[in-house]
Amino acid sequence: MFSGWLDSFLAGIKIFNQILTAGIAITAFSLLIYALTFNLSDRVARSFAVIMVSVVVIFTSEAIQSTVTDPALMELFLRLQWLGLVFLPASYLHLSDALLVTAGRPSHGRRRIAVRLVYLISSGFLVALALGKLVGPLVITATPASHLSRTLWTEIFTVYYLVIMLIAGINFIRAYGRMLTRSGRRRMLYLMAGATAPALGSYPYLLFGSTFAAQYPSIFWSLATLINVAVGALIIIMAYAVAFFGVSWPDRVVKTRLFKWIMRGPVTASLALTVLTVVRRSGEYFGLIYNAFVPVAMVATVLLTEHFITIFAPLFEKTLFFGGDRTEISALQNIEERLLTQGDLRQFIEAILAAVRDHMQSASAFIAALDGPELSLLITAGRPFLEKGNLSQALEIVKEESGRSEFLWNDFWILPLHSRRTPAMDLDETMPVIGLLGVARQPNQTLEADQRQALWRLADRAALALEDRQLQQRLFRSLEELEPQVEMIQRIRAMGRYDSTSALAEEIQPTTDMAEWVREALNHYWGGPKLTESPLMGLRIVQEVAREEYEGNLPNALRAILKKAVDKIRPEGERRFTTEWMLYNILDLKFIEGRKVREVASRLAMSEADLYRKQRVAVETVAKTILDMEAQINSSEGG
Repeated sequence: MFSGWLDSFLAGIKIFNQILTAGIAITAFSLLIYALTFNLSDRVARSFAVIMVSVVVIFTSEAIQSTVTDPALMELFLRLQWLGLVFLPASYLHLSDALLVTAGRPSHGRRRIAVRLVYLISSGFLVALALGKLVGPLVITATPASHLSRTLWTEIFTVYYLVIMLIAGINFIRAYGRMLTRSGRRRMLYLMAGATAPALGSYPYLLFGSTFAAQYPSIFWSLATLINVAVGALIIIMAYAVAFFGVSWPDRVVKTRLFKWIMRGPVTASLALTVLTVVRRSGEYFGLIYNAFVPVAMVATVLLTEHFITIFAPLFEKTLFFGGDRTEISALQNIEERLLTQGDLRQFIEAILAAVRDHMQSASAFIAALDGPELSLLITAGRPFLEKGNLSQALEIVKEESGRSEFLWNDFWILPLHSRRTPAMDLDETMPVIGLLGVARQPNQTLEADQRQALWRLADRAALALEDRQLQQRLFRSLEELEPQVEMIQRIRAMGRYDSTSALAEEIQPTTDMAEWVREALNHYWGGPKLTESPLMGLRIVQEVAREEYEGNLPNALRAILKKAVDKIRPEGERRFTTEWMLYNILDLKFIEGRKVREVASRLAMSEADLYRKQRVAVETVAKTILDMEAQINSSEGG
């Protein structure tokens, strides 16, 4: 009886171990995609991606090998497992070097050469694997599992594996010692703890412990299961620590994005795989070769998991990630969800105008909004409104009137739309006018009492919409002014997580200043004080070009840098006046060729207001390009 129970236990734990192995492969692949998607530009994330590639190859091969029975396929996937294993030491040394550089300890060439040399050695072991020297032939044993026999080259690789992992571990400790902030030290600890999992859990220990494993299979499979559980948990912790490198997002954004990624990816896929395996094995136990519940159960698992994530993820985010900022972030989220967009405003006003025309049996109606001193026609309904140029006359009439009264203007009743939120200076003073509601009237038509009451009720609702429009415009302008400063602070804060001394001491100008300097220099591109006295003269890239190409002439050097930055925006191919050429065409026509705003707008088929908006984007792109050029020359001189 005990023997039967032990056999059932071993069968169950083997199945569970297969699911864990496949789950680790899924998780590693998902984290690899995450690193390649969100912070590929950072060297720490790139080296982490190499480790994840190795882990994916190792555990995918192991998961497939554990399910096949053909000896040739077993040997094939066991050898593919070594394809990921041979590059694991090099990827760890690569990661440790990237951590030291990020922590403010640049390589000066020695560590970089060592990393390349280790990758070369790993490539040599790959050649040995292809030639059948690194590991021997397949050993098929009933207890505990099939494995490849070891050779002399296996012993050499094991020593190499341990030595490189030890050096990488020393580099991890050195990087940890350079962390000055509490968050930096804590996340470095997470990274070091997580990094032990692939290093210790990926090596095929059956090469050296096959005798012990054969004698005590239950202990072997129990340890293998515990190791796989630890590997799955620790690579997530490792990915969590790496997720903060190379990004300037707030911590809550990094945590929330990674949490959703893991829940919707590895967790959902692993649950679906678990249900599929259990349902399929249960069907086989009852003698069902094909179990129709397998696809049904898998689809139901995916849909239910995604449903629960959608419902409960916001609750987890508020509880786990928002901390003391919960109230402020919730308020911002409410603004995003309830924002009255231009499309929403148009739909609401169109509904108001439709109701106005219905009540008044009118052929035409319009609403105009007051933006500063100018009155602009927002929406018309019915027959075309032909008095756009004379709206200012209607506004003057309204300003001369007082109180809540409509008045005649041409063939329209005009109702002033008053702001209810802006308080009047005196009790007798009317609320400020923010727009007009116009309704076409028939000759000799008069307003009945019920019509007048309904018309003013609709006018009040239109005024409410215009008030919200003004408030949101002010909000957006404030956000536009705030965004560059916030971006700069977040960028410095992100740099200071791991190298606070140089990050906080480095002189970083706000994006607004940089963009403004570039715009002024472009305005005086062919000569003028904004070019010759520009703060951009202090950039190292300008001084370098002036010294090497223009005999110390800084204005000419700056002009050349501006032209080079503009040319970098130019798409490939012949010049066209299409969307992808928009930014380059604005820069070239407006600044390089010096054409007037009206001429450029006409050439590009856009309004002048739209041209100014696109011009701002184009100038910011040039500013970013120059900053990238400056960063490249700084890194080349520092490396």
